[in-house]
Amino acid sequence: MPDSPADRSPQRRLRPAPLLFEPGLAEPEQEHFFDLDDIEDPRELLSRSTELTVAFRAAAERASDFQAMAAAQLADTRRFDSLTFEEIAARADWTPDYAAKMVEHGRGLLRQRRIG
Repeated sequence: MPDSPADRSPQRRLRPAPLLFEPGLAEPEQEHFFDLDDIEDPRELLSRSTELTVAFRAAAERASDFQAMAAAQLADTRRFDSLTFEEIAARADWTPDYAAKMVEHGRGLLRQRRIG
């Protein structure tokens, strides 16, 4: 009996399914937040958690600045595909008033980048 076309075609490679747990473990491993759970000395815990808090605040502020610059670029009426404050607000989950403030903030940041 001749081979079917499926038999003659190269065998399709399947990707392995991602494992959501480690096989063989009785209980899934507990989540560790930057290993803070393992620090027993309260002084060290306060110090390390404060460092992380400062780092996350700085990262959030920087990310917010990038959001503002992107919003300003998207609102630029010189672009053929410019967006309104309402459209930007919908994309970023903001109110239109907040989008307008972010666009203004972003324009200031973009001006500083061009000067600096």
